[in-house]
Amino acid sequence: MLIRPRPWSCLEIRMEDSIKTDNSSSESVEEFKCVGTTLTSQNSIQEEIKSRLKSGNAFYHSVQIKIYRTILLSAVVNRCEKWLLTMEEEHRLRVFENRMLRRISGPKKSKVTGEWRKLHNEELHD
Repeated sequence: MLIRPRPWSCLEIRMEDSIKTDNSSSESVEEFKCVGTTLTSQNSIQEEIKSRLKSGNAFYHSVQIKIYRTILLSAVVNRCEKWLLTMEEEHRLRVFENRMLRRISGPKKSKVTGEWRKLHNEELHD
């Protein structure tokens, strides 16, 4: 059992029941977040590592999207405001954009079958 300390401290106290001091009490919890780190009653850091990896991947993905939109896409469509595109040329540019977004996003695991698959066009632009 882990006792949630006051917000300004990060002391771990193992007890069977809650603590009551100076007219304040601390509740017994399985886990809590303190200074950005999740502490658990089992002293396990597996969930904390998983959470940080997920945050890191999300940040990396957002940086890749920003780089794509600001640098790569700008280079491809630079000074194209006055282009008169045929349907085929417009399609080629859309295919390029979808291909880049797929590379950045990577595959997605199906919740139904558990197999990895490419993202559909609609999912790329959400």
